[in-house]
Amino acid sequence: MKNLSVIGSGVMGRGIAYIGAISDFQVTVQDISEEALERAKVYIEEELEKSIARGFLTNEVVVRAKRNLEYTTELKRAAINADFVIEAVLEKMDLKIEIFKQLDEICPSHTVLATNTSTMSPTELGAATSRADKVIAMHFFNPVHKMKLIEIIKGLDTSEETVKITQDLGGNLGKETIEVNEFPGFVTSRMNCLIGNEAMNMLMEGVASAEDIDKALKLGLNHPMGPLELADLVGLDSRLRNMEYLYHTLGEKYRPCPLLIKYVKAGKLGRKSGAGFYQYH
Repeated sequence: MKNLSVIGSGVMGRGIAYIGAISDFQVTVQDISEEALERAKVYIEEELEKSIARGFLTNEVVVRAKRNLEYTTELKRAAINADFVIEAVLEKMDLKIEIFKQLDEICPSHTVLATNTSTMSPTELGAATSRADKVIAMHFFNPVHKMKLIEIIKGLDTSEETVKITQDLGGNLGKETIEVNEFPGFVTSRMNCLIGNEAMNMLMEGVASAEDIDKALKLGLNHPMGPLELADLVGLDSRLRNMEYLYHTLGEKYRPCPLLIKYVKAGKLGRKSGAGFYQYH
């Protein structure tokens, strides 16, 4: 496996492209927006330079990684020679299905089609293609280059060969993997959304400040980030979409906190908008 395509150049897509390039894959990043691609390129090149300065990567690896990267707005150009595709667009099933239908027509017959998702169904995506056995979900974590885990989620028709190929890819990207049978929210999102939603409810109820709720979980329960900090990092609009999906599929305990809904309506989306549970400058 040599050619890796990443569809979507947002926070997750550019992170996946970065680790693919330094792991010596030929990586093509596709996005419908030239501006988004340019932002992704700037981000990746800045991260590569930082990694040299901090002693994480050698200059030789960085030069090779830059050569490994290509950027395009054309889906066909990105996918025509791909051995493995990772879709990393918004958590909207209709959008993902449309992309998977196109990828199914464009990609070689051996190509594995993966979705980077924290909640969506690989079974439903596979059913939209003629290669359900080669469709799988990979849940990367943000920031991709620092977080060690990838959840690998099998759809109903995903073959064991596809699981093995995906596990091998994860290892080659320097990650640990776990295998999950498809169920809404998988492992980490079900737990993470519950914790984050309860933290939001406590903030709304005046139990404690955002800072003290986060401090309690970091120092008392040894979480690396507080749940409100993490929600701001992920994006409150993304968290709300995940909560709505889990509420629809798993029931009342995942009902989104009214404060989360209010913040999203106000355009307070976390780090990317400059304000969420915290202010960013």
